Amino acid sequence: MHIKNHLLTSAQQIASPNCDQRTDPADISLIVIHCISLPEGQFDTPYIDKLFTNQLNADEHSSFPEICHLEVSSHILIKRNGAITQYVPFDQRAWHAGASCYQGREKCNDFSIGIELEGTVDTTYTEIQYQQLAALIQCLMLTYPKLRQANITGHSDIAPQRKTDPGIFFDWVKFHQLTKDCNLFC
Repeated sequence: MHIKNHLLTSAQQIASPNCDQRTDPADISLIVIHCISLPEGQFDTPYIDKLFTNQLNADEHSSFPEICHLEVSSHILIKRNGAITQYVPFDQRAWHAGASCYQGREKCNDFSIGIELEGTVDTTYTEIQYQQLAALIQCLMLTYPKLRQANITGHSDIAPQRKTDPGIFFDWVKFHQLTKDCNLFC
């Protein structure tokens, strides 16, 4: 994996309009791990792309009228088969965290990179998702010097009253073991 001009070169690029300039472009110091599936519990659908590009049609599923108006995005989506899509360049602010606080700092979108895993809070993630996530994290840490292993968190940790993702089935121990050796991936 390589990052050039704030884009992951191996990722499919789908530009989301739901982003803007960071308040301090040099302050990329947090990674937030999320999960998403649309409709909930269904995988490998076109609806995540549609949500992040403001093209989700309320008539396509009974759950979509509640979310089709949202203007949200993430930097990255890692699908269950390991395929990666990038929606927002890493130097831009994606709209993934919402009202949030990490170690006393509010507005986590300002200083974080959001990574979505295709999944739900009550399903296990695939081995290839962990491998791709670990490789991506290592490349991000090599590219953005303020990122540290200790500053990787779940959405549930920065917005505990609102969010539960990536959920109890996200294996943090496995994830941290995979990210220990940068030479395995970069």
